[in-house]
Amino acid sequence: MNSRQIEEIYKNYASEFSGVCLVIKGNETLFAVANGLANRDFNIPNTINTRFDTASVTKIFTAAAVLQLAEKGLLGLDDKIHDIVDLKNTAIPDDVRIEHLLNHTSGIADDADEEAGEDYSTLFIDKPNYAIRNCADFLPNFAHKPHNFKAGTNVRYNNCAYILLGLAIEKITGIDCRHYITKNIFLAAEMDNSYFGSKDEVCPDTAEGYFTLKDKIGNFIKWKKNIYSYPPSGTPDGGAFTTAGDLDIFIRSFKNGKLLSAKYSELFFQPHCDIARQTKYGTWRTGYGFEFLETEGKIFCIYKEGGNPGVDAICAYYPVMDIGLYILANQDGPLWKMYGEFRELLYEDFIFCLKGKEY
Repeated sequence: MNSRQIEEIYKNYASEFSGVCLVIKGNETLFAVANGLANRDFNIPNTINTRFDTASVTKIFTAAAVLQLAEKGLLGLDDKIHDIVDLKNTAIPDDVRIEHLLNHTSGIADDADEEAGEDYSTLFIDKPNYAIRNCADFLPNFAHKPHNFKAGTNVRYNNCAYILLGLAIEKITGIDCRHYITKNIFLAAEMDNSYFGSKDEVCPDTAEGYFTLKDKIGNFIKWKKNIYSYPPSGTPDGGAFTTAGDLDIFIRSFKNGKLLSAKYSELFFQPHCDIARQTKYGTWRTGYGFEFLETEGKIFCIYKEGGNPGVDAICAYYPVMDIGLYILANQDGPLWKMYGEFRELLYEDFIFCLKGKEY
């Protein structure tokens, strides 16, 4: 995968894409582009340094924070969440452990079951989204719902598992989860453009999110802001603001020991789930925040995706080629199709490397 190939793919989607795309191999930037508008009211363009809502990509920051506490001996990955957080009189089973929450094998109910097709924004029809700002505010939306399966016996993506992890961080450290992640992840890694903000605050150099309003047959009517689609403030499961460059800093910080020791960095960059699914690109398994694709015992891709109305994000790292691919978008558009074409190219390169040929 080279700069020319990346450029050719990007050109096919540029007219509909609003966001940034960054591809870095080692210390070399192969491709960096910004397109579209960060603010449609005043026609302010996106730049490569614009901050974007990352949606569920935020979970990898939370997972790294949990591993920091584990490395310090302040919690164990086998610890039961009930032994850390007061969940008395809830439906959260008492056998759910920290690792189950990290790798989506907890089986607990979610506030909106997106795997079952539930629309997250419908949570705020009867209760305003601005009433949910802190981890504890989420509990009434999921903690009393019956669990889906016994912990550790299946895998099912779960946002609220990361709310519980946020509550664990707060209980152990005595400070707000966002403040802990800001100090011990963003600042420690020198991710200077990353922060937790709120839609009713001034958020400098940050793209607003837009989704399309369509008629009954799918024709475009107008753009809508996403300010009522989900909680206004970022939380452990989603919503931190960052740049594509800071995502690369985060990924590579584990090589230099800025955030975790070599032992715990290795844990972070390996899958930790026996339940697997077969895909076109190899075996899919979950880890701590990240998801993994493996072929012939080698990891092809380490990645985390995020998506909400007006937000799409992908943070992907290809260790064999040492390539980081980061795409952040602030409106509905072709991000996933564009990413799919990039992944095809990278998979060809990966198979090439597996055959022992020089990449």
